[in-house]
Amino acid sequence: MVRVIASDVVPLSACPRRLWYDHNPPAGMDDAADDAFGTLLRELGIAHEQAVLARLADGSGYATAESVEHTRQLVAARAPLIYQPQLVDETEDLFGKPDFLLLQRDGLYQAADAKLAHSIKEEIGIQIAFYRRLLGTPHPGLVFLGTGETGTVADEHDAALDAYIVEARAVLSGAERPEAHYGDSKCSACPYVGVCKPDFVAADALTLLYGVDGRSVAGLNQVGISTIADLASADPAVLPDVPYLKGEKKRRAILQAQASKSGKTIKLGDVALPAGTCVHFDIESNPHTVNGHDHVYLWGFLKPPFGEDAFEYVWTDDVGEDEAGWRGFLAKVAAYRETWPDLKLVHFSGYEVQRIRAYAERYDMQRDPTVSWLLDVQNGPLYDIRKAVVDNLILPLSGYGLKQICKHADLVNFQWENDESGSQWSVVQYVKRTRSADAAERAALKKAILAYNRDDVRATHALEQWLRKLSRSA
Repeated sequence: MVRVIASDVVPLSACPRRLWYDHNPPAGMDDAADDAFGTLLRELGIAHEQAVLARLADGSGYATAESVEHTRQLVAARAPLIYQPQLVDETEDLFGKPDFLLLQRDGLYQAADAKLAHSIKEEIGIQIAFYRRLLGTPHPGLVFLGTGETGTVADEHDAALDAYIVEARAVLSGAERPEAHYGDSKCSACPYVGVCKPDFVAADALTLLYGVDGRSVAGLNQVGISTIADLASADPAVLPDVPYLKGEKKRRAILQAQASKSGKTIKLGDVALPAGTCVHFDIESNPHTVNGHDHVYLWGFLKPPFGEDAFEYVWTDDVGEDEAGWRGFLAKVAAYRETWPDLKLVHFSGYEVQRIRAYAERYDMQRDPTVSWLLDVQNGPLYDIRKAVVDNLILPLSGYGLKQICKHADLVNFQWENDESGSQWSVVQYVKRTRSADAAERAALKKAILAYNRDDVRATHALEQWLRKLSRSA
């Protein structure tokens, strides 16, 4: 029987092939470059775990388990707080290592984990349910979240746990890697993407297309569609609906396949670009902070006339300046509005709007005049240019991210100065800066982050200009 491990629920929740590769590493993976963002998350997770441990110990100490047998000895001795216990069910061959075991008044133990997450997601619930099963305890498991809150898991994830054990055992029992489907956002973040993607490309896999996910593949296969080329040749009036690909979504998938094969943009409608004065807007934020809130450390703008001195920003050195940064952003927007009464704040995707809403709630400023104006869906200045693209254009791309659209030589053809930069890269640089005591290093890191954000708003402006040109040429 293949052993199933509690922590494997995380890779399995992403992709069964990822779990298989974790236990059967492909050749050359030892030489893979370090994932700086993943390393940062691990460091922050350990720091959070240590902070929770200190709070639980409360000066009374704790016992660190060194093995399964040592854990049994500590449990038999009724140690009040056991750190890094190792639990095993030898009959079912299950193994788990929660962060803590807490002795309760009835003499039974309660499992607990420290998680950076802001809520108890499905995979966390399954993991805690796994620990409860190994303990055989009626006590709900505890989750010490990154927000400072404590969540509980009772028996609501038991059925999902049963399914996980069956699936994990089936995956790990296989001599060959399991079947999988490509997903642009999911796979781009996977350490094995360089191993898997070439095979998907060679197979002309349907899930390389934006708008087609793995749940539709079986249905498409049943009606004779197994490749992008097949789908590109299909007639939407004849092709039957299949699960998760019906009606307009099906028609768009066929057009996406045609764009992929031709390399050309397909226009569905006119992009209604905003009238008025455009200021391009982008933020950089750190979701992993001591207070559990996303901290926007940079609010960046590109204003008319879009020359060398057109980039402006509001910066905060640390999370202690969070409210000052938020109020600085509002003051900057109010000043722009006074200068340009017809102001439009052009941003890419809905994240900026989400953060503005979150900040308004955080600081109880929903009725602030500038906030109310910003969040006025009908008459406010915020304009999501990505939504305009997705609603009206079919691009020859597997995803509709800012860099995917703007870097494409046949589309916007805008290139970032630092090709390695990105949102996760920015967080790594920012945290590195907060940890540095060297003034020169801090200045260099800030300069690099600002340069990346400046390129993001310049790219958004370039996208707007490309769309205007596309509209004129239609």
